[in-house]
Amino acid sequence: MSILAITSGLYSNEDEIIRKLTDKFNIDVLTDADIIDKTHQRSKIKLSTLQKTVESKPIAFNDFTHEKEKCLALLKQTLSEAMQKGDCIFHGFLSHLIPKEISHIMRILIITDKKNRIANGMEKNKLNEKEATRDIEEADKYAALWTNSIFQKKAWDESLFDIVIPSDKTDSDESVALISKNLEKLLSNKEDLIKKELFDFKLIADIDVALSEIGTGLITEADNGNIMVTIDKKVMMLSSFQQKIVKTVETIPGVKSVETKIGHNYYKGNIIRNYEFETPLRILLVDDEKEFVQTLSERLKMRQFTSEIAYNGQEALDFTEQEDTEVMILDLKMPGIDGFEVLKKIKKSKPDIEVIILTGHGTETDKKTCMDLGAFAYLQKPADIDLITETMKKAYQKITARKTRTAE
Repeated sequence: MSILAITSGLYSNEDEIIRKLTDKFNIDVLTDADIIDKTHQRSKIKLSTLQKTVESKPIAFNDFTHEKEKCLALLKQTLSEAMQKGDCIFHGFLSHLIPKEISHIMRILIITDKKNRIANGMEKNKLNEKEATRDIEEADKYAALWTNSIFQKKAWDESLFDIVIPSDKTDSDESVALISKNLEKLLSNKEDLIKKELFDFKLIADIDVALSEIGTGLITEADNGNIMVTIDKKVMMLSSFQQKIVKTVETIPGVKSVETKIGHNYYKGNIIRNYEFETPLRILLVDDEKEFVQTLSERLKMRQFTSEIAYNGQEALDFTEQEDTEVMILDLKMPGIDGFEVLKKIKKSKPDIEVIILTGHGTETDKKTCMDLGAFAYLQKPADIDLITETMKKAYQKITARKTRTAE
């Protein structure tokens, strides 16, 4: 079984080497874009969320939703499925998600210096120097962020690869010959070892998907169905948390045994809570008074509510178009698009978002207008923080009840 994981710096003449490898071995190439698309097609995760994960961009509400962890686990599943089918070339950075314990994959870096890469971009892609430089710097930025997030290492760290090919010194034919020679050594691996490694990787991916519903900081290892989960984060109620992990993992087909252990980043008694109680997970605060809304966000955080902030009506509308939002706390008097218009548009385009009006300038007429437009509640500033949180909980109970009815 020939599985190559090729990482390259943009415009390092990698395309020519990969083309000759596919011709020689008659195998398919899966790029990062292919893997992202396949993951999107087989899951309910938004393409934009997957892209943010790969580009190491922040994901709104991730402290509660764990969408980043879910995306990484689903990407692993896609990689695992591709490996199960047999010979292939992975081209990009996502192959870094394949555990280093899998020995029958050759990890290759194709790279040259920036000056040569700029020249290649100008010659083969008909770019000017500024355009080629911009493309390279943008690609290198995401490569650095991704590699640091996975390994805490630089993008071109040689320790991450079996072979490093300097494409300015080694032409494509020499590169293919070098890869072929080293591949012969890998192909000597016993078939039963390869099957075990593929089985364990699939199991890790399946378990990571299940554990992403629990939280972050969980590291899975597998050895022929025997699972070790490292708790590498701050937790409270450790024993209960361990039991939940074991109970979750035991349900995965192929698991023989489950153990947990504590990682370096575990600190007993700090705050990471169980998120199963009835509170909104995706809260958007909308108010043009920056100091007020930032203070409100901090006060909510102290009560274990996480939130995002929009400082005007257009930001709020743009945010809800891009991110799933469950509860919105909305001021009425704002420049530009005011709260009334935001409420009207939200209830038309996103009727499931529960909107709580929080204003310091409202009247009884305003209250009636907002409730007629579909607001969940109407509160006056300064509102007691306990009243705000209690109102949000009631809004979320309504959301939960609606989801339950839909599921039935």
